[in-house]
Amino acid sequence: MHIAFLNPQGNFDEDDSYLAEHPDFGGQLVYVKEVAQSMCRLGHKVDIITRRMEDPDWPEFSAALDHYAGYEENLRIVRLDCGGPDFLNKEDLWPHLDEFVDNMLAFYGNNRPDFTTAHYADGGYCSARIQALTGIDFTLTGHSLGAQKLDKLGTNSGNWPEMEARFRFSRRIDAERLAMTRAYRIITSTEQEHSEQYSHPLYQGAVDVDEPGKFSVIPPGVNTRIFTTDKSEQDERVGNELPARLGENVDPFVLVSSRLDEKKNIIGVVKAFAESETLRQRARLAICIRGVDDPYRDIGHLPDTEKLVLREFLDVIDHANMADRVHYLNIHSQKELAATYRFLAKRGSVFALTAFYEPFGLAPIEAVACGLACVATQNGGPSEIFEDGSGILVDPFDADAIAGGLLTAIDNHADLSERARQRVLNMYTWDKTAEAYLGVIKKGVAAGRDAGADIPALNAEDRITEYLGNA
Repeated sequence: MHIAFLNPQGNFDEDDSYLAEHPDFGGQLVYVKEVAQSMCRLGHKVDIITRRMEDPDWPEFSAALDHYAGYEENLRIVRLDCGGPDFLNKEDLWPHLDEFVDNMLAFYGNNRPDFTTAHYADGGYCSARIQALTGIDFTLTGHSLGAQKLDKLGTNSGNWPEMEARFRFSRRIDAERLAMTRAYRIITSTEQEHSEQYSHPLYQGAVDVDEPGKFSVIPPGVNTRIFTTDKSEQDERVGNELPARLGENVDPFVLVSSRLDEKKNIIGVVKAFAESETLRQRARLAICIRGVDDPYRDIGHLPDTEKLVLREFLDVIDHANMADRVHYLNIHSQKELAATYRFLAKRGSVFALTAFYEPFGLAPIEAVACGLACVATQNGGPSEIFEDGSGILVDPFDADAIAGGLLTAIDNHADLSERARQRVLNMYTWDKTAEAYLGVIKKGVAAGRDAGADIPALNAEDRITEYLGNA
């Protein structure tokens, strides 16, 4: 089959430039890349459709066509003009998505793909419009939904105009409702995502979580060629460099690796160390921040939102007088990250993800695939990934609970790490994800649907203001 992945926001290139370093280049890009490559290995032709830029600050994304090494025959990165040449934040893409769709259809002409997979709300809008124009069907993978973000950011009737201007909630939720209504199948990573996120009042009338055949739960996976306990060419270099950066001690580490995003709750782990003398005595803290070698020196180079997150936990570290127990790692690639995981796993170390809510939890399964034990938030996907007890689940709002979970994981590292690694190999690989997608897509292609249905009028702003008024 010929399958197109629609992902207008973010971007893709062979070197994974800025991957997971920018709010628009987060985990969904890893997801799309890995599922697409797995589909290609299974014999299908795949295009990743995204936006082209001729912005001097983003030179990697200027070519109309691009490839990944080793996939030149059947995987293309197709970049379409949309909204001018400059980089645009995802919230600013909405007025330009019809142009994106028109340019995609012009690019393909009569040689259109058999099916599309839509990612995030903007991809969902584009696939819904393409389905209406051509009959090409699609799956929707929301990754995260606007209604939950609206709630978590504390949106209310008083601050609604400000929140709408910043996050374009009405456009996003309109797009989500449209895509939910028109999608052949909605793909979620967990059953919790299916049952809880899509039952939000702002999606009533667009989707019924109990409708037979409307949803498929397909977990993401791990690139087992990179995230493995087997050594790579990176391990010798990392093994030679890390002792100088981490000290020659033999203490286990608690490792945090995520964007400087408030919702990732890095400060929860920092506070656990600050408030637990036992934890400080038993372990050291390593914080991976891509592009930052010395946070005190490099903070000035960060965007304002990231500065706030970094400054907050640096203040906790300084106030607790524990700077000598905290180390910072600037890791530049997935291969280097995996080698770092393997190095620290030999010291009985623990990976921590204490996000306030995590839709799935790709980072933890990558870490445990390399031999680390894991402590993760109880809110979201990790509660299903580690429901067998192979990881420690904690309340991300409770620093004492985080500290206790970390100490338990350190004490039981050998058992937890092996159980979690085997669980990942059995259940969470990208090939398994791709095979499940292909099963759905084959049914969708066989079923077929006609073009010509109208795009309904969108009125999410009225729905949202009513919802906020009743809150």
